[in-house]
Amino acid sequence: MQDQLRELTKAELQIMQLLWQLEKAFVKDLLEKIPEPKPNYNTVSTIIRILEQKGFVSHQAYGNTHQYYPLISQEQYQEFALKELTKNFFGGSLKSLLSFFMKKNDLSLEDLNDILNKEQDFDSKTKK
Repeated sequence: MQDQLRELTKAELQIMQLLWQLEKAFVKDLLEKIPEPKPNYNTVSTIIRILEQKGFVSHQAYGNTHQYYPLISQEQYQEFALKELTKNFFGGSLKSLLSFFMKKNDLSLEDLNDILNKEQDFDSKTKK
C-alpha cells in the first residue's frame, strides 16, 4: 500500500489528522474539531470523499449518513512523507537530511547520539 500513497493537500492532511485522532467520525464530528474559520459542511464532505477515492479512508454507512475511518495509519503516512521529503530535497540521503538539521541547529550531536542509543535499545529489545 505504501507504494500507492500520494502526497496529501493541506486540507486533506488536516482531515486525516483529525481522523487519526478520532479513529472514526461523521462529517459533523470533523467539523466540530476544525478550528475557526470552519469550512462549509459540503467542503469537508468533498475532501473526505476525495480521501476515500485515494484509498486513505473508507466508511460505514448508516442509512444516508457515513462514518469514516482511516485505512492508512499516521505512521504509514509519516514514513511515506519522510521518504518523499528525503528524496525530493536531499537526493534520497538520510545523511544529508540529518546534516541539514544539524547545520540549522535543530539537531545537536547530543540529540543524534540520544536517537542512536534509543534505536539500539529498541533493536536489542525486539531481537529478544
